[in-house]
Amino acid sequence: MRTALVIGTGLIGTSAALALNARGVQVFLEDHDQAQALTAAALGAGTAEAPPGPVDLAIVAVPPAHVATALADAMRRGAARAYIDVASVKGGPRRELEAMGRDLAGYLGTHPMAGKERSGPLAATADLFEGRPWVLTPTRDGDTEVLNLALELVALCRAVPVVMDADAHDRAVALVSHTPQLLSSLVAARLKGADETAVRLCGQGIRDVTRIAASDPAMWIDILSANPGPVADVLSEIAADLDETVRSLRALESADEDKRGSGAGGIEDVLRRGNAGRERVPGKHGAAPATYEIVAVYIGDQPGELARIFADAGRAGVNIEDVRIEHATGQQAGFIQLMVEPQAVPVLTAELRERGWSIRQ
Repeated sequence: MRTALVIGTGLIGTSAALALNARGVQVFLEDHDQAQALTAAALGAGTAEAPPGPVDLAIVAVPPAHVATALADAMRRGAARAYIDVASVKGGPRRELEAMGRDLAGYLGTHPMAGKERSGPLAATADLFEGRPWVLTPTRDGDTEVLNLALELVALCRAVPVVMDADAHDRAVALVSHTPQLLSSLVAARLKGADETAVRLCGQGIRDVTRIAASDPAMWIDILSANPGPVADVLSEIAADLDETVRSLRALESADEDKRGSGAGGIEDVLRRGNAGRERVPGKHGAAPATYEIVAVYIGDQPGELARIFADAGRAGVNIEDVRIEHATGQQAGFIQLMVEPQAVPVLTAELRERGWSIRQ
């Protein structure tokens, strides 16, 4: 691939453009908002000038509701030899293009499984896709050249290609992406009218659950409008679980011992099913989930503290598998949770204590 046209210079389009431009591809940028295209160009994503002729690959990175129209327009003017989109929904745009009578041999639907709570070109980074799955949805009537160019794009962005059927993809993202967004927003919405005393008690758990609730509502309305059925199906199943959980909790309030026992059983069932589901979430580098132990260390909120604790862990010969920070309420300090292999816990704990760190038991 020598040339590419990125249509839509938001987070995803600009990030792809930055990655391609950094690896020697000549990138042209196009957006209905020229100021946004110029911003992306100023960041080093390419040029906002029109390409002199057809490029090798056109990457359509607009909201799902506008993907088919943008693709049809680019195809009509012969903008490229091959066309892909990067929208989070795949079945709908293809069906819209078919209804428009477009030849789809030169088109491939794709979806990089990466993003941020922030949107727009200023949030873009060239490494956004590194190590992340990038779904490709080829069909039997698709051109092999388009698939090869898409695979080259994925490689240049250092992502991991995953081949799926378009409708299977939409059902999958409804479960693992779109529904979690709504559930996060629903939990966060409970905080809007909550008493200030309750809000001050927020800990790491509520921060984890509500992190993605900070996402742009307009962007998510576009996404959910393109995939409403599969998301509603998942939410219906969750609603049934919620109804049963509410009944179980009400039973725990009963004076009747049998009802309390039934309620406890219902709560245990949902918690255990949650355990089983969580165990299926891929672990480090996409491998099977591993069990790590947590070493929680009291740490001050000042420059250099994280570097110092990582250096001390390195001196102990311990690899930190994952890390989380739990901020203390009302204090310039918190706990850093170092996740390590179980056999490394005594070694790391002894080394950190020797170097003056306070370990939470």
